[in-house]
This record gives sequence, structure tokens and C-alpha cells, in this order.
Amino acid sequence: MLSLIVKKFGGSSVADDDKLSNAARIIANSHVAGHQIVVVVSAQGDTTDDLLGKIASINPGASRRETDMLLACGEQMSASLLAMTVEKMGFPVISLTGWQAGMQTDSNHSVARIQKIDPERVRMELDKNNIVIIAGFQGINRFGDVTTIGRGGSDTTAVAFASALKADLCQIYTDVDGVYTADPRIVPEARKLKEISFDEMLELASLGAQVLASRSVEMAKRFRVKLEVLSSFLNQPGTIVKEVVKMENMQVSGVARDNNVARIALVGLADVPGVASNIFSLLARQKINVDIILQSIGRHNTKDISFTVTKSDLPEARSLIEEHKDSLAYETLVVSDHISKVSAVGAGMANNPGVAARMFTALARAGVNIQMISTSEIKVSVLIDLADSDRAVQVIHQEFFG
Repeated sequence: MLSLIVKKFGGSSVADDDKLSNAARIIANSHVAGHQIVVVVSAQGDTTDDLLGKIASINPGASRRETDMLLACGEQMSASLLAMTVEKMGFPVISLTGWQAGMQTDSNHSVARIQKIDPERVRMELDKNNIVIIAGFQGINRFGDVTTIGRGGSDTTAVAFASALKADLCQIYTDVDGVYTADPRIVPEARKLKEISFDEMLELASLGAQVLASRSVEMAKRFRVKLEVLSSFLNQPGTIVKEVVKMENMQVSGVARDNNVARIALVGLADVPGVASNIFSLLARQKINVDIILQSIGRHNTKDISFTVTKSDLPEARSLIEEHKDSLAYETLVVSDHISKVSAVGAGMANNPGVAARMFTALARAGVNIQMISTSEIKVSVLIDLADSDRAVQVIHQEFFG
């Protein structure tokens, strides 16, 4: 059956001339099969890092508006080069910037949110039998300024256009051939999943798995966009991400780790109402995200509160808490960034008691000490020493996948 398919190619899939040619062949084959094709591209290879380096050398304090103007060039270059490659093969094609394609955002430069997509221009080009290649990661605000939509922006762009165009499928092409039960670089025996639910994929993405950006999964779930993660270098099916999967017998679908974690502990707080509210309101006002939170049982009229933030937020969070020491009234501040969050994820956990116990037993056998624990219906996360993170992923995976 002929379909409208959105294909997204990441930076590693368009990094050089050979890879551009490979991506063009994939696109051309789908076009020859009679499908309507919309393509979203990321910047080539290390282009974005190179552009950030130019900013650092010229003006480290450059405004976010001017930063967006420059960073958007990376995706535009990819879109144009890929279009030229497809054109050379003899196929009808046009490249569009994000705003030419109808991507409208708010004005929060570098972390803009998509407000609306007007796909009229894209539909018009498809009606002409053109392959449409869109620069990902970018849009335009109500003032006509270029914006970028942050980390994983091209994944999110692809899903947004798939939703706006009511595409039959959104394919995310990467340098891996699907979603695995663990990172194969850490667990060589990790298995590729044929399918995974939106909820499980969202948890894995937010817990450190880098196959898909969590914003794109969240959007796909909300608008029921069928996703497939597959390799741009291997001609084989990938992993389908969808609402309902046929894996009810699987207690755990994947193991993930996140090394971008830091722990903050406030020791000797007064054991009275309002203390936690004061701490986390202070952090929230500065838009500092908090993840795992642990509060001790009160003793001698005091209690301790520990929580985690990303490593990039640690300096600001620490400075903020130290600045307000008098009002928060803690005795000691203890900070550690030599930690890792390791998680087991699976929709089957909800109906299978004992998953957490098996996970903790496996870690205990391996001599891995647990510092903090966080759970939900479909995940169990533990905070451990950074040096133990690889071993922890391996023994948890061995426990559930054999």
C-alpha cells in the first residue's frame, strides 16, 4: 500500500558525501516504490559543535537569538546537500528551511517549543511529486526570528511533521539498527527489540538511552504517530515504537544508565512542615529540574533531604542553596557528581511483583551498593557509584535476559 512516510536522518547518517549518497538511495527507493516522502535532517557530523566553537572564540556571551541564527545553518546545509545528491540521481526534490516548511515556535531561543505547523507548502510540493527535505531543529517565532528547539530537535521536528501531515509512518534513521535491551557497547549480548511501547521508550529515553529524544517520544505518544527506529546503513527492519505491544510476558524491556547525574544532600534540617517546600520552590524558580528525592526519618528534631540534578545544573543549584543557607537552616551540604543512575524499565512490572527484589539481589551479588532508589509503575531506578555503572547494567541485564 502506498503511504506518506517521514524519514529523519541524524548527523551520523549524513556526515560525509558517501553517507549523503546512502541516505539519498534510501529516499529514492521509497519514492520509486510510489510513496510520498518527507525527509528531516540534522546537521552533518560535528557541525553543531564546530559552530558552537566559533561562537566561543568570537563572543562567549553571544545572545541566544544570534546563536540560533548561526546554529540553524547546520541543518540548512545538510538539507541542501542531501537535496543536491537526490537531484543528481534524477529525482524531483526540494529542500526547505524549518520556517519555509511551516514550523512556528515560541520565542524561547535555543529551547523553543513548537506552537503550530502549517504544512500547506509541504503538501503543495508533495502534490507536485517532489521529495521534500526539511531542515530539522529550527522554526520561526511570531516576530519572524529564527529559533532552535533544543536537544533532539530533529527527532521532534520529524514527529511533529508526521503528526501535522497525518503520515502513515515516521522512520528515525540512526547509526544503530533499533532499540536494544541495553547499550550493546556495555552489554554485547543485548537483544534488539522488534517493538516497544511509547511509555517504555519514553522512560528509557529520559533515563539515559540515547536512541530517541524524549520530547519526540512524548509527542509521538500524544498524537499517536507510529515510529520506527532503524539503521541507515543496514537494509533490515528496526524497532517499532507504538501504543500497545505484544510482549506481556516480558517483565523488563530494557536497562538504561545515566551518568549525567549529581547528588545534593542537605543534612540537619529542622523536622518541621514547609522545609521541603522551601528547598524545591527555590530550585524551581531557577528552572532547575530535580529527579530522585529521598527524605530521612526525623530524629532529634532534624531530618536530611537528598536529591539529584543534572551535572550541568549542579554549580547553580549548589550556589543557590549555599546562598540561602540561613533561610534553609541546614547544618551541612554534601555534594557528589561521581554517581550514576541505572534503571530497569518494563510495562510488565505492574503485574509482576518481585522485579525490584530481583534487581537489588543481582546488584548485591555483584557487590554494588545502592545509594538511592526511585520507582514508578514501569521502572526501578537506583543511584550508585559511577565506577560501578557498567557492571550494574551488565548484572541487571543478565538477571532479566539471561
